[in-house]
Amino acid sequence: MRKGFYFDESACVGCRTCQAACIEAHDVPLGVSFRRVFSLTGGAYPEASMFHVSLGCNHCESPACVEVCPAGAMVVDEADGTIQHDDEACIGCQSCVKACPYGTPQFRDDLKIVQKCDGCLGFREQGEDPVCVAACTMRALRFGDIEELRAQYGGECVSELPCMSSASETTPSLIMRAKAVALENEGSAFTV
Repeated sequence: MRKGFYFDESACVGCRTCQAACIEAHDVPLGVSFRRVFSLTGGAYPEASMFHVSLGCNHCESPACVEVCPAGAMVVDEADGTIQHDDEACIGCQSCVKACPYGTPQFRDDLKIVQKCDGCLGFREQGEDPVCVAACTMRALRFGDIEELRAQYGGECVSELPCMSSASETTPSLIMRAKAVALENEGSAFTV
């Protein structure tokens, strides 16, 4: 069983409560966030519109961060397929930061190591949802068995947007119900 995220872009209002909850729960310094919300525009006047993308770790099936880590600090959790980080093993080289096409691993200058979204493993071990999921007032985020999420929501879902790296690179455990504007190539030059 591989765990992953479902994101309903059509429900997201860009409030960043998921991002704020993550920052608070993990007590990270200014500039570090394991979940980030990006606000983007697409289309052209008079039909331009805005959409939001909320991204944490995509817990990829072929994680570039794990592949390049020389210290073995990035590992795949055999129990649920999430990508975990061992702070004690991390040497702070930032190879994972450079390798991740989604910009997920964050260098902690205060600790001189990298950290990242772990799907709130500690909360999940206590039977709770990841804090980003629990905090989302619009219920735009879900976390669970990625195959079950695909069965429940997958009909019109995608695993990449034109503003993101190709899903074929790392096979992210992420499905998104995207707005039409987010699926358009033009006007969305931002890359996550």
